[in-house]
Amino acid sequence: MGRSRKNKPLLERLVISDVAAEGKSLGKINDKVVFVTQTIPGDIVDVQVNKKRKNYYEGFPIRFHYYSDLRIDPFCSHFGVCGGCKWQALPYSEQLFYKQREVQNNLVRIGKVEIPEVMPILASNAERFYRNKLEFTFSNKRWLTQEEIDSGDEITDGDALGFHIPGMFDKVVDVEMCYLQSDPSNQIRLAIKEYALEKGLEFFDIRAKAGYLRTLIIRTSSTGEVMVILSLFNDDSLSRADLFNHLISNFPEVTSWMYVINNKANDTIIDLDVKLFAGRDHIFESMEDLKFKIGPKSFYQTNSAQAYNLYKVARAFAGLSGTETVYDLYTGTGTIANFVARNAKKVVGIEYVPEAIEDAIENSAINGIDNTIFLAGDMKDMLTHSLFEQHGRPNVIITDPPRAGMHADVVETILNAAPDKIVYVSCNSATQARDLNLLDMRYRVAKVQPVDMFPHTHHVENVVLLERR
Repeated sequence: MGRSRKNKPLLERLVISDVAAEGKSLGKINDKVVFVTQTIPGDIVDVQVNKKRKNYYEGFPIRFHYYSDLRIDPFCSHFGVCGGCKWQALPYSEQLFYKQREVQNNLVRIGKVEIPEVMPILASNAERFYRNKLEFTFSNKRWLTQEEIDSGDEITDGDALGFHIPGMFDKVVDVEMCYLQSDPSNQIRLAIKEYALEKGLEFFDIRAKAGYLRTLIIRTSSTGEVMVILSLFNDDSLSRADLFNHLISNFPEVTSWMYVINNKANDTIIDLDVKLFAGRDHIFESMEDLKFKIGPKSFYQTNSAQAYNLYKVARAFAGLSGTETVYDLYTGTGTIANFVARNAKKVVGIEYVPEAIEDAIENSAINGIDNTIFLAGDMKDMLTHSLFEQHGRPNVIITDPPRAGMHADVVETILNAAPDKIVYVSCNSATQARDLNLLDMRYRVAKVQPVDMFPHTHHVENVVLLERR
């Protein structure tokens, strides 16, 4: 016991002074940084350390001596348990302040590049119900509250339909109400759980690899259409039909009912065949006068309304006159490419996932856009001088890479292609800053525009305009 205390000390009356990465906050004790969950600047807390390193501690609060004057009441009953929306106790205006500061700090400290004044972050008009896609997990290992554990009562209702507890792959919090996705998301989830319990459908046991119901994906769109995808562990066609027919009778407004049989060890369905049970195999998203077809595996920015603002910034930064050849790197389903196509002479979109390229081509056809070309392949292999010889040298490059940023070979090819402008859209300003440092020899940062896509989280998008020196 003594050794355990020594390795994991209790820190008393720690003053939380700032926010940190991954939704945590921080304080300092004896010049050592302490990262603490579920706190905000101004709190004074006793902290139980659960990770001890040479230069820092990590821990969680076990007693609040003083609540920050900034603190507001979280609106969700699952706050602090499910792991999402970690900043609910922080007013939205303060969230925006810290997000903008993070962008500026990363570009300066990591990028070590000269930047202009960062433009005020674009806030999300909707602070709740802003997501167009959620994935819920069925589990027979429901997360128990401390009160349930302390009661000593026998727990008979072990099934849950909700979100994984952070760091615990086999524990799921049973979600009663989620404020991330608009109706009928909550009603559909609750109806499925109620029916499954009534009919004795087995919730998945991830350790034993047994059960029937695995995951539930609900996609909504600004057009009002809804897609429901059920992932099932085995192909029990009778149970599946009864469940879907029950849901269809209760939710006639749903556009697409789909399912996938997944008997793998993991929950991902990207490599599986998703089948249609009823309705259409897609829904539509709209942006200005454009329509985008969304299938069960399609990537689309999760906050539809704010995605429009993000893309408007990218288009404005590109400053297209109609004469330019534009390359859209990491194009996904071609959303940005099609969004800017009518302002360009030609747009070439490149993406690793072949299915996404098929969607991009179809989205161009749906919207009568005939000046786009979409190519599938690894970016570092695709972006070559021979590609430029075939399709033309880029006047403007728009790049929206994954969180890891761009491969060094891609950066080198961009430098050699020497476009007049680069518009860099990023969901991770730290890796964006690293890439800006590599581009700095030939490009200067002309504009920086943070965009908040995910209220109540630490995540922030950032758009940078680079101009050739």
